[in-house]
Amino acid sequence: MTAMTTADPGAARVRRRPSRAGARRGRGTPWLYLLPAAAVLVPLFGYPIYMLGLLSFFDYRQAQVSGGEPTRFIGFGNYAALVADERFWAVLAQTVVFAAALVVATLAVGAFLAVVLTRAGRVPRLLLSLAAMAAWAAPAMTGSTVWMFLFDTDLGLVNQVLGIEGFNWFYGKWTAFALVGATVVWHSFPFVMVTLYAGMQAIPASVLEAAALDGASAYQSFRRVVVPILRPLITIVVIQSIIWDFKIFTQIYVMTNGGGIAGQNSVLNVYAYQTAFGSSEYGLGSAIGVVMTLILLAVTLFYIRALRRTGEEL
Repeated sequence: MTAMTTADPGAARVRRRPSRAGARRGRGTPWLYLLPAAAVLVPLFGYPIYMLGLLSFFDYRQAQVSGGEPTRFIGFGNYAALVADERFWAVLAQTVVFAAALVVATLAVGAFLAVVLTRAGRVPRLLLSLAAMAAWAAPAMTGSTVWMFLFDTDLGLVNQVLGIEGFNWFYGKWTAFALVGATVVWHSFPFVMVTLYAGMQAIPASVLEAAALDGASAYQSFRRVVVPILRPLITIVVIQSIIWDFKIFTQIYVMTNGGGIAGQNSVLNVYAYQTAFGSSEYGLGSAIGVVMTLILLAVTLFYIRALRRTGEEL
C-alpha cells in the first residue's frame, strides 16, 4: 500500500504533463486557423492604414502632389490644427449625435419587426423576410438614389401624394438629416431584425409559458424574460450599428450633394473627404482619418469583448 501511495503522485505528474502540452497546443490552434485570413487582411488593410498615419505627419498638399514643392514633415501639426479647429469639433459632435440617433432607430425598428416575425403567419413572415433582405442587399448608392427620387422636388411621389408643390426636402438641415437617417435605417434594420429573431426562436417555449403562468403580460414577458436573455445579442448589434453609422459616407454625400448647404449636413467621413480632396489638404484629411480610425478601433475592442462575453454566456 505504501509503495502504491508513493508511486501515485509521480504517476499523476506524468499524466498531467501531456495534458499541459496539449493545452498549450490547443491555445495555439485558433491562431493557426487565423493565419490564412491574416495573410490577406494584414497587407490589404495594414499598408493603407500605415500610409494614412504617415501622411498625417506631413504638410502634403497639391503642390507636393505635383512635385512643385518638397514635402515638409510637421509632426503633430495637423493634429494640433484639428484641435484648434472649431469646425472639426462641431462636425464630430454632429456625427456622434446623428450616429446615436441612427443606432436607436435601427434597434427599435429591427426589434419591433423581429417580434412581428415571431407572431406572423408563414406567408407574411416570408414576405417580410424577403422585403428586408432586399433592402439589406441593395447598394447604398442605389438606395440613396431611390429615396432621392421619391422625395424629388418636382417629380417625387411623396410631394404628389401630399399635394405639395416645389418643396425641397433636402434644403433644410433637419429634413435632410431625417431622410438620410431613414435611408440608413432602411439599409440597416434587417441585420438587427434577423439577429434578434434568431435569438427569440432559440428561447425555450417553456420559459415563456412559465412567465405566463406567473401572470406576466406579453409586455412584461418581453421586458423581463426575452430582453435579458437577448442582452448579449443586443450588445453585439448595438456595437456593430455604432461602427456602421459612425462612418456613414455614401448616403450623406449623395443625398445632400456633398454635405448640404454650407456643409450643414456634414459628418466626419464627408468632412475628411472634403478636406483632403476638396481643399487638397491631404495631410490634414489623413489626420481626420486617423482620428476616425482610433475611435472605431476603440468601439471595435468593445465589440470583440462583447463577442467573447457572449461566447462565455452561451
